[in-house]
Amino acid sequence: MSTQNVALPATAAPWTLPSRGRVGMFCLIIGEATIFTIFVVAYIFYIGKSLSGPTPQQVLEVPIFGTICLLSSSLTIHFAERALERSQLGAFKVLWFLTFALGAIFLIATGIEWRHLIYEAGLTISTNLFGTTYYSLVGLHATHVVVGLIGLGLVTVLALAGKVGQQHAERIGVFGLYWHFVDAVWVVVFTVVYIIGR
Repeated sequence: MSTQNVALPATAAPWTLPSRGRVGMFCLIIGEATIFTIFVVAYIFYIGKSLSGPTPQQVLEVPIFGTICLLSSSLTIHFAERALERSQLGAFKVLWFLTFALGAIFLIATGIEWRHLIYEAGLTISTNLFGTTYYSLVGLHATHVVVGLIGLGLVTVLALAGKVGQQHAERIGVFGLYWHFVDAVWVVVFTVVYIIGR
């Protein structure tokens, strides 16, 4: 009786638990996305229902420059993460700071827009339904940008002090998920407020 060589199935790689940081961040993002969904739906529901002016068409200008800066920051933080994974610390510091700068420019642009709306157009949060929903939705997003900038700023300081290395790449990647979320939410807010809502 001849013996046949029977190929044994390859042993599957052992399953490992996903990163606690990533799981936690995804849970946070799901919760925050739910909150944003409520604010977006409220904004859409009240479009055109203000009994008095000013209206979005009268006072809103499309924030193209700020939007380009914020969306570009998703690219810079992505490349910063890749640089840190390859232990290219100089490139990481430059790209990380650039992400911070782009986010700060977006926030400054939002502040300039609000100053114009409040002091020149006379639109406050209590002026009409548009003002209430606009400042609530855009303000909620701006608050998330501020939180992100605080995180970006802290990492920048630590990186400049030489306390961020390749071993921190996983944690930096987790924070990057938050920043990508903030950018993705802006795409929705921008579309609803400055395109559909006008």
